[in-house]
Amino acid sequence: MSLQLKPLLSPDEYLVRERAAERKSEYFRGEVFAMAGASPAHVLIVTNIAAALHGQLRDRPCRVYTTDLRVKVSASGLYTYPDVVVICGELLFDDALKDTALNPTLILEVLSDSTKDYDRGEKFEQYRKIPSFAEYVLIAQDHCHVEHFVKQANGDWLLSETEQIEDALNLPTINGTLRLAAVYENVPFMMV
Repeated sequence: MSLQLKPLLSPDEYLVRERAAERKSEYFRGEVFAMAGASPAHVLIVTNIAAALHGQLRDRPCRVYTTDLRVKVSASGLYTYPDVVVICGELLFDDALKDTALNPTLILEVLSDSTKDYDRGEKFEQYRKIPSFAEYVLIAQDHCHVEHFVKQANGDWLLSETEQIEDALNLPTINGTLRLAAVYENVPFMMV
């Protein structure tokens, strides 16, 4: 019995298919990975984060985007849809269709059981290849827990963690803060 290998797609083939698709997929090294739907808690946390950051960035040269903005890691060819992205300065695009950003400053991902290892590992490794990327926040959706990585002047990444709902994250790359009480506002596990 022979195994039939799935044909690999070029980035251009992926983009043609993705732009016509009803559901989002990520792309890496010729393979396409369908994205699963998000839980209500996941969607609410993303909305809470975007609302909190939008208000702070209103009069600054930074903008907050949510799950539908595709980001490309040019160095590796990864195309992905982060949960929340902040881009400071001019928004740079991959091509003339202007639907794939190249220069995130801050990326926030809401963790799920199926993605948490990837978000902490391979995906973070790929994100670090983006020259403008300098801050990463990982947020649990089933309990209060946040991991916060900030790129240091020497290129190292400093990790801090909290599980305290009273805490606020200092977001140095955008000169902002993110209160955990705002992140988890109305999330079902918080209302028990």
